[in-house]
Amino acid sequence: MPQLDPMPWFSILCVSWLIFLAFSPIKVSKYTNLNDPTHKTYKGLSKSWSWPWF
Repeated sequence: MPQLDPMPWFSILCVSWLIFLAFSPIKVSKYTNLNDPTHKTYKGLSKSWSWPWF
């Protein structure tokens, strides 16, 4: 039975994984942020409201 011969299937599997591993870093690197985002200054908590009717 030709389906049980592992040689062509194994080579197809290896080549497909090599292609996947070769192109996946290119695709993933498009989603990473290469520059550090600018940090906003933290102003702290705002003053609490004063309720005059209490």
